Amino acid sequence: MSAHKNIDVCAFGIEIGKLGYDNDQKKCFFQYNPSFLESEKLTHLFPFIFKRIKPVQIFTEYHNETFKGLPPMISDSLPDMFGNIIFQEWLKHKNINKISPLEQLTYVANRGMGALEYQPAQELSGNSKIEIEEIASVLQKVLQLKNSTVSERLSDLSLLNIFKIGTSAGGVKPKILIAEHKESGIIITGDTTVSEDYHHYLVKLHLDDEKKYNAELIEYAYYQLAQQVGIHMMPSKLIDQKHFATLRFDRQNGEKKHVLTACGLTGWDFQSPENSSYENVFKLANALKVPHKDLEQLFKRMVFNLVFKNIDDHLKNHSFIYNHQKDTWNLAPAYDVTYALNPLLNYTNVSRALSVNGKRQQIVYQDLLTIAQEYAIKNPKGIIEEIQQATQNWRNIAQSVNVPENIIEIIEKDFERVV
Repeated sequence: MSAHKNIDVCAFGIEIGKLGYDNDQKKCFFQYNPSFLESEKLTHLFPFIFKRIKPVQIFTEYHNETFKGLPPMISDSLPDMFGNIIFQEWLKHKNINKISPLEQLTYVANRGMGALEYQPAQELSGNSKIEIEEIASVLQKVLQLKNSTVSERLSDLSLLNIFKIGTSAGGVKPKILIAEHKESGIIITGDTTVSEDYHHYLVKLHLDDEKKYNAELIEYAYYQLAQQVGIHMMPSKLIDQKHFATLRFDRQNGEKKHVLTACGLTGWDFQSPENSSYENVFKLANALKVPHKDLEQLFKRMVFNLVFKNIDDHLKNHSFIYNHQKDTWNLAPAYDVTYALNPLLNYTNVSRALSVNGKRQQIVYQDLLTIAQEYAIKNPKGIIEEIQQATQNWRNIAQSVNVPENIIEIIEKDFERVV
């Protein structure tokens, strides 16, 4: 390796290799641990991009906001917009200047989503037991008063606690990782706890803001709708009737699971339309040799997102989960399935994050059937009809979780009838 600083990349207690970064040359370096290669274990851990060779591999093509100069499967470990806001705020309180993505991975350490871990780790202390409303209150100050934040209003400890449980979760909305004891119900930080004694949740927090509606209630209603039509999602619930909590599929049976997004697996930038298509997600699934039932699940998701106007179904919102015992991949459970627009705003031109049969607007029945035929989906017409019929259940489900009537009507009018 080069003389610059590097860190270890680990998974399942094994050192996979070393990662380095040269700030001057804007180059990222990765080298497999020779003993890992020789062991012939986890051969499909990184199915693309990293070659299974002993020499150093150099990456210079990922210098954008999505990958931050890191190989895509590694950048998947970094937080997105919300996590970065909290992280930068905490660094400011610690009088730490901007750090490199490689250094940020040392803060992620063993706290990230999925099974990848990074060493040496930055030690973080703090209280483990948490109160969700207290966390939400502090987040309110961070997000709404960020320009005038001072230490008297936001303590270093409160920011640390949010940083520990919030910076590893992706996305732009406030969310935290918690662990709920199965017997006592006590909630603790979910950053490092991995135990069968706990339910491990990702919680999307509802903050009092100017939206005048609760997006988390809408997502919970969509979760119930998706379940009705057979879309596989992790069990979810509402906390305090306003925060959306879903069990983590990267923490199951007391173990970490290796998970990568479509973006992280391939290097396709989710913010770019170039590779953002359902056809590519299907091709990726085929390349990973997932079971055919996973392709049928993917087809259901595509149809559901179209009919129920979830236009934010980008490449980071589709993930695959690795079975390290079998060295195989599967489609991960669906997540971020919701009405992605603000129902109180008027939109003149809306296009989908992922195209369908090359189209982002005015998608018709035949476009769906073209993809179904390509991937031998059984009874695609029945799937489409079942999901379109499910729109009739929206009102009752939304009312049952107290979505306001005006929001119910606005969303209902936006459902798409595929003809």
